[in-house]
Amino acid sequence: MKNSVSDYTEQEFIELLQRIIGNDASEEEENRLVHHFNTICEHPAGSDLIFFPEEDSAEGITRTLKKWRAAQGLPGFKDE
Repeated sequence: MKNSVSDYTEQEFIELLQRIIGNDASEEEENRLVHHFNTICEHPAGSDLIFFPEEDSAEGITRTLKKWRAAQGLPGFKDE
């Protein structure tokens, strides 16, 4: 896993979210991925973005986070 949001391309981040919300991971792996998300996203809502999203998809969660990070002056995703 990467150290920050800016180390991920937008597509890689969407894939990370899909692993979390897709219920394909074991409970242990899902917990690890959610913890990782909380650590790198820096959003005050943390994992609530995943479990109580405004837009109920990996792409929608990514858009929400991307918009918030830009408004906070935080770096976005790396170029594809």
